[in-house]
Amino acid sequence: MTLPVEDTIAILADLVAFPTFPGQPNLDFVGHVCALLERAGVTYTLDHDESGQRANLFATIGPAVDGGVALSGHTDVVPVEGQAWTLPPFRLTRRRDRLHGRGAVDMKGFLACVLAMVPRMAALPLQRPIHLALSYDEEPGSLGAPGLARHILATGPVPAAVIVGEPTRMVPVAGHKGGIEFQTTFRGVAGHSSDPARGVSAIHHAAGFITFLQELAARMAAEAPADSPFRPPCNTINVGTIHGGAGRSIIAEDCTLDWELRLTPPDDGAWALSRITAWLDATRARMRARDPRAGIETLTVSHYPGLAVAPDSPAARLVAELTGMTPRATVPFGTDAGCFQRAGLSAIVMGPGDIAEAHRPDEFIEIDQIAACLAFLDRLCVWACTGA
Repeated sequence: MTLPVEDTIAILADLVAFPTFPGQPNLDFVGHVCALLERAGVTYTLDHDESGQRANLFATIGPAVDGGVALSGHTDVVPVEGQAWTLPPFRLTRRRDRLHGRGAVDMKGFLACVLAMVPRMAALPLQRPIHLALSYDEEPGSLGAPGLARHILATGPVPAAVIVGEPTRMVPVAGHKGGIEFQTTFRGVAGHSSDPARGVSAIHHAAGFITFLQELAARMAAEAPADSPFRPPCNTINVGTIHGGAGRSIIAEDCTLDWELRLTPPDDGAWALSRITAWLDATRARMRARDPRAGIETLTVSHYPGLAVAPDSPAARLVAELTGMTPRATVPFGTDAGCFQRAGLSAIVMGPGDIAEAHRPDEFIEIDQIAACLAFLDRLCVWACTGA
């Protein structure tokens, strides 16, 4: 079979044109995918969030029975604000062997490959189903995937394996870190900066918290097991954004930090979180001793599980059969695969492109990675035609 590389590129151009940012409606994008499925005679169901403005999608090609494999990807992309793009982020640009655009590699390239193969899948006498599972808002911490997993289990058919097509250069990944994302707000008491004792600086206390997190991260790095399969081999902490204060001559009344704790399976973070909680409790008490209006509040924004794939799991066996590679690799980033595994679905990560090109200006996927993914999907079609 001639691989539909050019068809895939055309579909990718259409997908990239949708600026599907997290937290924003994705129904236009999902509707476009639905139209492609309908054209091939494929049935699907949607799972909406509480607002009704975002939706997961689940489709089945072939027999409507349990088993087979689900090909999963997320519909959202990270923002482009503040990045020095030299190419239009939402218009796919082809330069030699690269396709540039926001989401090209993370992960609309995989979705385009799957959608380009749908007509072929629908025309084949499949003995085992091939499912499509698309989630919303993966980037902020796999917010849509838990609902998608529940939807699949409740409505069926239930796949025997899930392949999450995040960019791994088509190398099967058997494990990734989980994570917890937080927003911590320090509430101080404003005053004139000429007399710091008459106020409580939220920024100064937030700075102390950042220093504490850095020290904790250094301790976790120093105590990391030498045989860890992950790189870096330890739990990590990152403070991503800081917002606070009203002026140079004003004691800061508020300061908010967005930060994360990434966890190496099977660590649930209890050790680190107990120390973080103790530091925040002690600091809150000191702030309120100076002024009862002061305080600290922490919100858990998301909590996504890690992934640890057993070598004899259905997903690992399937990928090994089709690629000849035993899944051993690990990655430090999170994916929806952990949510599927937590729900009881056998999941693994493998997709086209390099994660190093994701979230960057002029993001790209290589055309040979598109071709490699299509070749894998072609082998998957042959497998699905052979029966159990």
